[in-house]
Amino acid sequence: MAPVNISFVSDMERQNCRVAENEAGKVLEDEGYYVQIPDKKADYAEFENPEFRSLGNCIRFRSIFLTAICIALIMCLSLLICLSQPGLAPSKSVKDTAWSKQSASKFLMPSIIKGESLPSFADERTSFHFQPERNWMNDPNGPMFYKGYYHFFYQYNPDAAVWGSSNESLQSQNKAVPEDLSDPLLRKWVKVSQNPMLVPPPGIGHTDFRDPTTAWLESDGLWRIAIGAKEGTTGLALVYKTSDFLNWTLQRSFLHQIAGTGMWECVDFYPVSLTGTNGLDTSKVQGNQLVKHVLKASLDSNKHDYYTIGTYSTDLKTFVADDPTRDVGLGLRYDYGKFYASKTFYDPAQERRILWGWANESDSQLDDIKKGWASVQTIPRTLVLDHHTGSNLLQWPISELDSLRGDKVVKQDILLDGGAMLKVDGASGAQLDIEVTFKYPDVQTLDVPLEQKECVCSQGGAAQRGVFGPFGLLVLAADDLVEQTAVYFYLTLRPNGKWMTTVCSDQSRSSLAKGIDRTVYGTSINIAPTENFLSLRLIVDHSIVETFVQQGIACITSRVYPTLAVERDAHVLLFNNGSESIAMHTLEIWQMSNA
Repeated sequence: MAPVNISFVSDMERQNCRVAENEAGKVLEDEGYYVQIPDKKADYAEFENPEFRSLGNCIRFRSIFLTAICIALIMCLSLLICLSQPGLAPSKSVKDTAWSKQSASKFLMPSIIKGESLPSFADERTSFHFQPERNWMNDPNGPMFYKGYYHFFYQYNPDAAVWGSSNESLQSQNKAVPEDLSDPLLRKWVKVSQNPMLVPPPGIGHTDFRDPTTAWLESDGLWRIAIGAKEGTTGLALVYKTSDFLNWTLQRSFLHQIAGTGMWECVDFYPVSLTGTNGLDTSKVQGNQLVKHVLKASLDSNKHDYYTIGTYSTDLKTFVADDPTRDVGLGLRYDYGKFYASKTFYDPAQERRILWGWANESDSQLDDIKKGWASVQTIPRTLVLDHHTGSNLLQWPISELDSLRGDKVVKQDILLDGGAMLKVDGASGAQLDIEVTFKYPDVQTLDVPLEQKECVCSQGGAAQRGVFGPFGLLVLAADDLVEQTAVYFYLTLRPNGKWMTTVCSDQSRSSLAKGIDRTVYGTSINIAPTENFLSLRLIVDHSIVETFVQQGIACITSRVYPTLAVERDAHVLLFNNGSESIAMHTLEIWQMSNA
């Protein structure tokens, strides 16, 4: 049987669904997806049918909102002027030639923003990322494949472009089922009369009980789900088991717990193959298969998604991380930028595991209200175990994205001297798919002092100057570079004689608009001894830049809001702000169509 997703609905949703029903029908008709479930209560007898239980019903859970948003405080915060950072900006415009070359060292000047402009909100809306026509969206929920269609659900405020608020004080798990199983679009859903299915158990706070996983079937014939929770400051995953999805028993032992990590939201749990690249159905994995399991949690304390790889004991029904130093909340992240509340699902049509993630805005809430919408979902990504290391996942945009590729620009074998900056002709635009490969520099032939300053992305961003780097790409760059988003590598020599490779996404100079988050994101990555290259893939879509590093070993998502570098006035440049030369091997840039 296929894994079953139970539709959990909050009390607030039960009250609001009459309002959302018409909107849901309209969105379904116009766009091909479904937002909310209608407000009908029934004891749905078909659920007792084994065929129905094997269906993969959609999980739909919304976190109970805890407190009202303080609008006055947000308005005050949105008026704060961000501190200026040093940046790359030329003394004059780069000429529009196939390769315009100038010295990056001439461009190092403080990015003091004078006469900050207001954004054109039409230029910020994405063209091939998923986002609703209007209003607020956040966590992805219950993605699945059914009768030839991929179904995607998400949390949504039907009334405004803000998160919303509620005075409810108890988080519970509730269930809904499809009204018509023959409908491949699953337009109508019915809530069962037995709701709520689950409430917080003793020891768990009333607002610390949310976001169940997809259910999985084990050899004892029972289905299980994991639910995020906390005890004190210990983050944990509770496990409930059932045979009929109506009567539930709490497992005595936690699936996993880590002290000091706080509330675990959006828990996810699934297997990955040790030998192949296909995704795996959690319910069909047997104890003797060559697999590892991935446990992921979104930490409410810092709004990051952490995962760890380990072993699931089918006897003890518990999970143990392979490396305790890189357990949940301590080590690996899906994405080192603007990415949260993610959810995976198994795609039986193409035997792959796909990851969805929520990318919130980086502008002010007042801007969101003005433009009438907030948030996008990142490009769906396939997930596989990195067989070279066995200790991390590889993420890559789903292959369907390639169908949006159009005109292509190719450049090869360009030597970027120290301080060089080259503009790519024919690559202007705000909808791009970019792949670039650099030759790993010959670090052994250079006499470099050990007193090198270690790269910290947030300290200076792309304006830092080292021996090898920063070097990489500028995208969504204005003619005079007063707006630019830099994605780059930086190599530094550690005291132990080993080189460290850092990758960063710098949005500190991405916009002249006020009230913008100017964080510089980044992480260090491990380069295998056999790898003689450094690679980036950038997905650029107006207000979002997704970066995939070294074939997916790390990812960084940035939200950016250029006011000048829009449409054909948004350019791509190669740059090297280090003192040593860098060889760019191959650069491919595709214009991307609307989805």
